[in-house]
Amino acid sequence: MTKYESTVKRIYAPVDGVYAKFSDMTNLATIRERLADPAFEQLVRQQAGDKVNDEQLAQLKSIVEKMQLERDAATVDAGPMGTVSLRIVERDEPKLVKFAAEGSPVPANLWIQLLPNGEGQTAMKVTLGAELNFLMKQMLKGKLQDGVERLADMLAMIGGSL
Repeated sequence: MTKYESTVKRIYAPVDGVYAKFSDMTNLATIRERLADPAFEQLVRQQAGDKVNDEQLAQLKSIVEKMQLERDAATVDAGPMGTVSLRIVERDEPKLVKFAAEGSPVPANLWIQLLPNGEGQTAMKVTLGAELNFLMKQMLKGKLQDGVERLADMLAMIGGSL
């Protein structure tokens, strides 16, 4: 399994609250609401810079709007790939939430690691593990590393909005 790790992100919220937010997939419903807010969309554009265009943002909104949320899983219709889920497979309060991809063409796991970091702050690191053959590993290495870093940035924003 190939692993891609984000840099450590600082979240300005207590670790217990951040863990509570990430350990229940129904909390993603707040993203739906926030994506409808023009101010939040502007914030996403500012943070993403030239890495996100109007079409990509529209695709993200469409995916999030169609996502089915349960406490332990988020499921989306991925078109030709079928239904793909991200399911919580392990919780270690308040320091770890581990996810597994189901229905994905590539077996993958995602870990969110949390540690208290001073008064009312949390340090977070995101790790993606994926079963990739040599060719896929070479083709996707930079994109997956960049994706994990952007995911960690987004999660830090979400985790800080308690």
